[in-house]
Amino acid sequence: MTEPGPKADLHRYLKSVREAVVWKLDGLSEYDVRRPLTPTGTNLLGLVKHLASVEAGYFGETFGRPFPEPMPWYAEDAEPNADMWATADESREDIVGLYRRVWAHADATIDELSPEATGRVPWWPDEHATTTLHRILVHVIAETNRHAGHADIVRELVDGAAGLREGNDNLAPADGGWEEHRARLERVAREAGRS
Repeated sequence: MTEPGPKADLHRYLKSVREAVVWKLDGLSEYDVRRPLTPTGTNLLGLVKHLASVEAGYFGETFGRPFPEPMPWYAEDAEPNADMWATADESREDIVGLYRRVWAHADATIDELSPEATGRVPWWPDEHATTTLHRILVHVIAETNRHAGHADIVRELVDGAAGLREGNDNLAPADGGWEEHRARLERVAREAGRS
């Protein structure tokens, strides 16, 4: 059996985390995928929209292969953080469909270029703007995983669902169940806070 190589390994990890992020929307209402559950407004559909934008930029414009669809939330007159939430006119299907089209565009860039291929990230400082496909793969995987963690927490706040992906929650079992585990941690925190 031949080893797939570093680029193929990175690409596989990116594909896996993409699917995990989209899976966090499954079974939720339109309200629940849009609910802002943190003080900064973090919501599941906004995370997907943001990640679509991230990949379109890093695997598109950076390598002279701009994503062909407009992203009006990046226009000069767009409000700040417009890529972090979906408007009432943007359906879940619109946003997830966009993300999947961006995947195809990004995958073509990844497949066609060598890891050493250079590109230029126009929004990075000049001294760091020229980079390689390898570095961009690592950067986008790190950013996508960061937001996948946000999605994990937001989904758990919405309906208690937790885990890595369907059929593999990747969570150690909690003796006595999660409610008992959480209550125990709360008691420990209060005791430590009195010290």
